[in-house]
Amino acid sequence: MGLRDLAYTVYERRLLASLDPAQAPHHVGVILDGNRRWAKASGTSASIGHRAGADKIARLLEWCDEAGVELVTLWLLSTDNLARPEPELAPLLAIIEEVVTELAAGGRWRIHPVGALDLLPQDTAEVLKSAAAQTRAVEGLMVNVAVGYGGRQEIADAVRSLLAEHAQAGTPMEDLARDLAADDIQEHLYTKGQPDPDLVIRTSGEQRLSGFMLWQSAHSEYYFCEAYWPDFRRVDFLRALRSYAQRHRRYGN
Repeated sequence: MGLRDLAYTVYERRLLASLDPAQAPHHVGVILDGNRRWAKASGTSASIGHRAGADKIARLLEWCDEAGVELVTLWLLSTDNLARPEPELAPLLAIIEEVVTELAAGGRWRIHPVGALDLLPQDTAEVLKSAAAQTRAVEGLMVNVAVGYGGRQEIADAVRSLLAEHAQAGTPMEDLARDLAADDIQEHLYTKGQPDPDLVIRTSGEQRLSGFMLWQSAHSEYYFCEAYWPDFRRVDFLRALRSYAQRHRRYGN
């Protein structure tokens, strides 16, 4: 172990010792950003960058397990990404299918697809559904895999589902308009029944949500990390937890 690695190890231990497990976020959302820019900076192809990013996911989940996090949402592919040219999109979808299959095969985490599966290629959608079925009985950390996900799309789908449900029940439109509450929409989101994210982490230095969990993140705390996703380290994760623990959550008050 080199001197720099030793220094990071000591720093990690100090960070970990300073964290109170009782202050750990229950739900962490992660925008895994920077794979292509990492690849460009490394002089390699985008697909290699995506593969390097995929290899980091299991480690992140292990760190979350150690920290007592109960739910993680990983944004792997947006609805906007689906418009990419086929030569770029196909390898990315193949990597996503591979990593989701690997996570499910490990039997450690419960996989829950989050996104508009009907917009995805059939093979990709089937992999996600299969991973969910395979891990349904797994206890412990739940992992929302956001593929074909967009915040606006999610809200539109929720409203569409809500309207369809009331139309089937014969609810008059006037009654629905009068009685509609925010909780009614929330019950039709992809994450229905789940707590909202306490902490949202975005890598690559970009300081925006880009449509990630627009509804659910209204009162979330945000942490923006300069590292590209493939370079994201345990020390970066611990810094995010420390930053979260130091904040006074006001929930809009």
